[in-house]
Amino acid sequence: PALPQGYRLDGQGWPAAEELNRLLVACGEPQRPPERIERALARSVWQLSIRNGDEALVGFVRATSDQALNANLWDLAALPTEVERGQLLQVLVHAALARLRRELPGCSISVAAAPESLMALRQHGFVVDPGGIRAMGLQL
Repeated sequence: PALPQGYRLDGQGWPAAEELNRLLVACGEPQRPPERIERALARSVWQLSIRNGDEALVGFVRATSDQALNANLWDLAALPTEVERGQLLQVLVHAALARLRRELPGCSISVAAAPESLMALRQHGFVVDPGGIRAMGLQL
C-alpha cells in the first residue's frame, strides 16, 4: 500500500514519550506515565512512525523480539481524526511485516492492537484466534 501524499514513514530514532502518549490516548488507550513509555521504547528493537506535513506523529507501531523465534508488534495506532486512517494502518502493518520478514525470517508474529486495526491485519494474513487459540491479557 502507498503512503498518502503529505505523509512520511520514519523508522529512525524514537518519538518523544509525551508525543507517543498523546497519539495513543487519542486512539483510546489509557494515559501512561512517560517513564514507562520510555522504558517500553528502550526495550523495543525498532519502531515505525508516520508523520504528516506538519511533522506531527499520526501513526505508530513498535516491535519487540527474542531475536530468534518470536516477534511482537505493539501500539499499532493511527490518529482517528486522519481521513486516511485506514490507509495509514495498512502502511504500518505492511512495512512492519516487511521488516520482520527481512530481519527475522520464519519467526512467529503476534500483535496487540485495537479493533480498528483488524481490517489492516486481516488483509496481511493475520488470523484472529488461529486454531481456536485465544490470547489473553491482563492489565496490571
